[in-house]
Amino acid sequence: MIETPLDMALTGAQRQALDAVLAERAALPGALLPVLHGVQDALGFIPPAALPVIGRALSLSRAEVHGVVTYYHHFRTTPPRGRVVQVCRAEACRSMGAEALMAHARATIDAHGCDTLEAAYCLGLCAQSPAVMVGDRLHARVTPAKLDALLVPAHAHAQGESA
Repeated sequence: MIETPLDMALTGAQRQALDAVLAERAALPGALLPVLHGVQDALGFIPPAALPVIGRALSLSRAEVHGVVTYYHHFRTTPPRGRVVQVCRAEACRSMGAEALMAHARATIDAHGCDTLEAAYCLGLCAQSPAVMVGDRLHARVTPAKLDALLVPAHAHAQGESA
């Protein structure tokens, strides 16, 4: 395989993770989305330098891969700060106050600067809305006070306090 300057921008660990995902998923029908999910799961984001590698492995252009990565809100091309906090913004959660919860989360996270806030468009807890995912853990019926309690340990840690 001929390496391009973009390929060389990947760290050894990133390239190893990318190669493992490609080995596992490249032969799947419609492999692009499973590969992109696998890379983001492994690395926390999809490095731009991975796009031509993925494209070559799947016989797609870098532009085709880039188009899919940028089309879906779920994929990120930069590493997240701290934990990823997702607030569901689907209809059931919106009807139960998710917009106000998102505004509260944004203000809290901006004030502390140690987490990444993202919108999610269904976390599957419609009957227990509004829902939030902090890292890999789902939380139901989240109020601003409950969200503050979920976020406090990371904020206290970021400020050097004991959690």
